[in-house]
Amino acid sequence: MSNRSQGLSLVLPPTSFGNVMVLLFSVFLATAIIFLNMSVSLSILLNRALRSENRFMYMLSTCLSDICSGVSYYYVGVLDVRDAFNSPTSTLHIVPTFLGLSYMAILAAQADRYHAVVSPFKYSQRMTRNRTVIVICAYWIYAFAIVALHNLVALGVAKQITGISSFVANIFTVIIMIGLNIKLFIVARYQLEREPQSAERETKRASVYLILIVAVFFLATWLPIFCHIIVCNFIGSVCYNFKNEGTDPLRILPRVNAALTPILYICGCAPLRAALLTRVWRPCCGRCLGRFSSIRRTQAITK
Repeated sequence: MSNRSQGLSLVLPPTSFGNVMVLLFSVFLATAIIFLNMSVSLSILLNRALRSENRFMYMLSTCLSDICSGVSYYYVGVLDVRDAFNSPTSTLHIVPTFLGLSYMAILAAQADRYHAVVSPFKYSQRMTRNRTVIVICAYWIYAFAIVALHNLVALGVAKQITGISSFVANIFTVIIMIGLNIKLFIVARYQLEREPQSAERETKRASVYLILIVAVFFLATWLPIFCHIIVCNFIGSVCYNFKNEGTDPLRILPRVNAALTPILYICGCAPLRAALLTRVWRPCCGRCLGRFSSIRRTQAITK
């Protein structure tokens, strides 16, 4: 009998201290992903100046996909489910797509910064805000078109498509990310040293360094599962089998990256940090404190 007919349960029964800690970690990670990415998303959406810059649109795209990933982690990370093709508790390949969208957003943002640094004049003419939005919409549509294709074809064909596409994409991603990072750092350092001291120069420097740091953390958390998929495709085996994504260390790491990325955005971008404090956190804290004070006053009066 399938898990759907029996009812879903926790992946690890809370019968030992270790099981409880793993479950609490999964719940905390999912909550942190949602809270941090929602905070950054609201900061960008509520600030017109941020929305006018292309780099913040890519940040917004990354955060939106990571919010969906955090929400879905309550299902695939906490509950006793397997998100596989032939599993009765599968998400029809939708949950992995949210991680893939985050991954594509970081790649697109890095290519965008590279274009902006190498050809600043052509970049300002070519990559308008509307064109940037079109690029973001294009890879979101592409990702869900692939999901539809996976769910329309036969199971064997879907597995072959996933295996081949994952293998090729992972190899190219590792090569492109590492090579592009190194070249972007060299070009940015050379060009920025030639420019006179100005606020615009410091903004460019911070923007380039931020995307480089995000890319480094991205590679550190994604490389283990990339290498695992490449090796498993060569061997033609599953390699190992865990209960679900919340008990699989290689699949936990990309979720950790989904929580780290907004922290890096906040720490490395002063305009975003200012918008977050003034537009999101401070007003929310003020409202919460105001409600708490009104409740206390009401209780004091009734007493």
